[in-house]
Amino acid sequence: MLSCIPFTSIKHHSLRLSKDLTPSSTMTSNIQTLIDQAKDLFDKSYSSNPAPGSIHITTAPGRVNLIGEHTDYTGGFVLPLAIGYSTVCYGCGSIVKTKGTKCRVVSINNPRNIVEFDAIASALPSDSNKWVNYVQGVVLQYLPELKDDETFALDIAIAGDVPLGSGLSSSASLEVATAVFLESVMKEGGVDSPYMKLVERSRKKERAVRCQRAENVFCGVPCGIMDQFVSSAGCEGNLLLIDCRSLDFREVAMGESDGNKPVLVVTNSNVQHNLGDSEYPVRVQQCKDATAALSRFDSKIQTLRDATLDGIDVATSQGLLGGILLQRSRHVVGENKRTEDTAVALENGDWVKVGQLMNESHASMRDDYEVSCKEIDILVELAQSFEGVYGSRLTGGGFGGCTVTLVREDVSQALMDYLKEQYKVKTGLDCVCLKTCPSDGARVL
Repeated sequence: MLSCIPFTSIKHHSLRLSKDLTPSSTMTSNIQTLIDQAKDLFDKSYSSNPAPGSIHITTAPGRVNLIGEHTDYTGGFVLPLAIGYSTVCYGCGSIVKTKGTKCRVVSINNPRNIVEFDAIASALPSDSNKWVNYVQGVVLQYLPELKDDETFALDIAIAGDVPLGSGLSSSASLEVATAVFLESVMKEGGVDSPYMKLVERSRKKERAVRCQRAENVFCGVPCGIMDQFVSSAGCEGNLLLIDCRSLDFREVAMGESDGNKPVLVVTNSNVQHNLGDSEYPVRVQQCKDATAALSRFDSKIQTLRDATLDGIDVATSQGLLGGILLQRSRHVVGENKRTEDTAVALENGDWVKVGQLMNESHASMRDDYEVSCKEIDILVELAQSFEGVYGSRLTGGGFGGCTVTLVREDVSQALMDYLKEQYKVKTGLDCVCLKTCPSDGARVL
């Protein structure tokens, strides 16, 4: 079994732990700590005039993507796992018919700043408290489930330990925790909509779609669906192989190999980024442009998911594709194949093959997709050179964030010590290393 350890970062933004919680590779589950923090914040923020309704407590995890990077928004394959680092929503809520009712949200990072917003379809995003848009955007996605004269009355306190900007999907964690909170309020309020009648597996899919739409439309980030999907549907002990076009998915367990499983080490470079202001939207557009170019070669190509490496070669030879668009399409098409191959290798316990595919993925992200950076490349190269490591790569949107490394368990602690020491020597920065495992997805606590 993989060792499950919560991840805390020395650099948090909107969802920050209290100062006495420091990075550790031996910490136990942190969910109860987050609940206690959120409850304390709720009591201090809303005790004088809380919203009507019962107390609801929900959580949703961040994620690590083992392989399948920048493929989700082109309808490709991804292979992520939910991790034991989460967002907790603690609060009360109800369905009301009072016009002008405000929703109130507060985070542990800024406990004196209680943010109010209108739960109405015409609401606009906040410029001064942008993190609240991830909550409000999800609320707006659930309004159609209510009657025309109804809205939500919510008081929510939020605590979390998913580091922002590290590629571990803090935004999706917040969105999905909010969605499950709303579903809990709707269930208690007797909402009898078609969505609430969905079986759990189907609702996990639809929840992810709504949260993705909230981030795309209300927050202005053109992300794919992977982050919200695995946060919603994660399964303890399993990765998820997700087809981002059909939204079909299956659990992928790590097979046995001579009775010994490796572990996954996640390393936070503490180089941070903001997807909304970075090159991420540029890559999304480049994939669309590459698809348009390839469709002139083959009209059946609607997204890069439909393309093949052979087809790319032919289109290139005919002058239809070249330069940056060739690089971007080559990464996406190759990454889809690597992702499917990795799922098979995992189930067979072929760690050498998994590591090879991870290394190839990083090289492609560095050279063809150009989303790595110096600090990430240093971490990957250090890990790949360490005895007992099968493979290592950038995980997440890129331009900083985290790496994920598959390593023999008996040398995992030595690897983490080595990375911390050598990364500091080479960059002057501190990194945070720890082991993780596939955890459960979003749920009511």
